[in-house]
Amino acid sequence: MSTDKRILLIVAGGIAAYKTLELIRRLKERNVAVRCVLTRAGAQFVTPLSLAAISGDTVYDDLFSLTAEAEMGHIELSRDADLLVVAPATADILAKMAGGIADDLATTLLLATDKPVLVAPAMNVRMWEHPATRANIGTLATRGVMRVGPGVGDMACGEFGEGRMAEPDEILGAIEAYFRGDAAVMTPSQGAPDRPRPLSGRRALVTSGPTHEAIDPVRYIANRSSGKQGHAIARALADLGANTTLVSGPTGLADPPGVTVVHVVSAREMLEACRNALPVDVAVCAAAVADWRTSDEAVQKIKKNGGGPRTLELVENPDILRTLSLADNMRPGLLIGFAAETEKVVAHAKAKRKKKGADWMLANDVSPGSGTFGGDRNVIHLLDDGGVEDWPPMSKEAVARRLAERIAAHFTDAS
Repeated sequence: MSTDKRILLIVAGGIAAYKTLELIRRLKERNVAVRCVLTRAGAQFVTPLSLAAISGDTVYDDLFSLTAEAEMGHIELSRDADLLVVAPATADILAKMAGGIADDLATTLLLATDKPVLVAPAMNVRMWEHPATRANIGTLATRGVMRVGPGVGDMACGEFGEGRMAEPDEILGAIEAYFRGDAAVMTPSQGAPDRPRPLSGRRALVTSGPTHEAIDPVRYIANRSSGKQGHAIARALADLGANTTLVSGPTGLADPPGVTVVHVVSAREMLEACRNALPVDVAVCAAAVADWRTSDEAVQKIKKNGGGPRTLELVENPDILRTLSLADNMRPGLLIGFAAETEKVVAHAKAKRKKKGADWMLANDVSPGSGTFGGDRNVIHLLDDGGVEDWPPMSKEAVARRLAERIAAHFTDAS
């Protein structure tokens, strides 16, 4: 991203406003100038002093400040930046943007600007799903307003669902993508209807979550995978236009919009669903498939009966990634696996890539304390024929977006 860029950051009222401090810091690290506008509601969550201290610039909050108007009128302020970013973009400010309401400095700037606008929505899941909000988002999309997020997860109100503001590195990634001229910063519902979607016409398969291997009707063998990374990848591929099938083991996650989802439980069911989804252009095996299952599943619940330790005989589950690599003319054009390791992460991933016959391998550390399993962040090492590409720590949503863009670039370069 060019270091001479200027961002006007509008901070509206929401608990996620605290994340904007980290976003400003990350932008300043890249020598991007950031000027902040704080709404009255936003000031309930972050202070003008904190924004000014990190941005190194004046924080504007009053439409009728004579000093501000003498130095820089609101029209000039709205047009001095290269990009306007609204984070958090609450339901209220999105509604005002859609309706052309200008009743404070922030909304007046948004109405007066002739520069592109990127919003990062943040609100309760019910507010996000409300028809009024959906209509407002659609209206803004037709006007070319770009959007990043929202994500899915736990909320400050105690509910779970879609509505969490994108993490700072996701917003940063969207800003960088915009300045690179990458139209993929907009998802199908976010931007101009005729924008390029680089994976249009491509078919994608993604596996996600754990598998549960039954011991008896009430017990099973499993792992700690949440499915967050796989679901995010499926959503990101669909956003770039791919006809995406997600084969998901048991998770507590909502089905990603615009994705065909096949729910399975065991590794054998997952393999069968993957075979049924072929042929595909790209397959991303992100699921944490159980390596073993019991040789004989008990028909009834196994009782202890004071008989001491019980021995379970285990057999290997089918290797889904390896099976797809050996699918002859049905093999995915680009086959990507995940290597979840607890030690020697890159070395083990290199060996796994060769053994499984994958084109790319994404290695990550899932050792205790890493917070990867069940968490919202990940650290990826991408291995391919060119070597190892180390990605910085980022949210799983950002990992998914970066991977989807790299997949799109792969097919563009190959064509």
